[in-house]
Amino acid sequence: MKEIKTIGILTSGGDAPGMNAAIRAVTRSAIYNGWRVMAIYRGWQGLIDDEIVEFTSSSVSNTIQRGGTILKTARSKEFLTQEGREKAFANIRKHHIDALVVIGGNGSLSGAQELASEHDIPVIGLPGTIDNDLYGTDSTIGYDTALNTIMDCVDKIRDTANSHDRIFFVEVMGRDAGFLAQNSAIAAGAEAAIIPEGQTDVDQLAEFIGRGVRKSKNSSIVIVSESQKDGTGGALYYADRVRKEYPQYDVRVTILGHLQRGGTPTAYDRILASRLGYASIEALKEGQRNVMVGIRNDEIVYVPISRAVKWDKPIARELLDVLAVLSI
Repeated sequence: MKEIKTIGILTSGGDAPGMNAAIRAVTRSAIYNGWRVMAIYRGWQGLIDDEIVEFTSSSVSNTIQRGGTILKTARSKEFLTQEGREKAFANIRKHHIDALVVIGGNGSLSGAQELASEHDIPVIGLPGTIDNDLYGTDSTIGYDTALNTIMDCVDKIRDTANSHDRIFFVEVMGRDAGFLAQNSAIAAGAEAAIIPEGQTDVDQLAEFIGRGVRKSKNSSIVIVSESQKDGTGGALYYADRVRKEYPQYDVRVTILGHLQRGGTPTAYDRILASRLGYASIEALKEGQRNVMVGIRNDEIVYVPISRAVKWDKPIARELLDVLAVLSI
């Protein structure tokens, strides 16, 4: 692999708290090693449009505590085309970028893999998504902060649920992965979580009604992963079913939406992002390429991007039992 003198860094897809801590760590680690850092604004679209500036150490000062991403982010349909990726690579050559560090989720890292395979450029991925759905890492940047945000919101909703003897369906993000719903339900003491991984022959709503709504509990909180692409699922779907099938219950819906993405990153997310950002530069120094830097059992690991984006991350089934037992 050719000697690295300049790296590019971008954030793509949905923003996640801790992305700025990762940008800071990548930038300063690269500069410490004598490399130049080219910051790419607005993700893959910014790479196509040549929104690229050089970062210094001071460029990332006072950013570790900020939510969102100072590099901005965008979704790019143009990058999905070969012509778009050709434009992106032309700008990589224009700025003499020898390797890329990409911070984002499944779609962002898939794009990185595509670019790397077509143009033979080393790419290191950092898992930046609140959904925690990338294979090979115990946690993703932003997940812990989002989990704490949901917990805080549900704590407040509980006061109203108790006051009015209601069932509240609280919808959280994670269309294809139930990590946020499952773990926020445990943390907030919810009565149930309805998650994509639970879509079996068992009707999750009927199961909840059967065991979770009793005379001893006049109010209940149910955490629901957002609706599927076919329109089924989601808080509104299940609330409507209750109104039709169990009209004796008073039902309300709260959709947290983008509230979950914002806010100051937790200490855990700042530390995780800093460790992964530092490790991305170490990976490049070691000659690694086309890997995602993750964490398993509190140890840094390198996972092939192809595996990280294609393999399903299993949910901890024993936590479903924990929730079921503790919600009685």
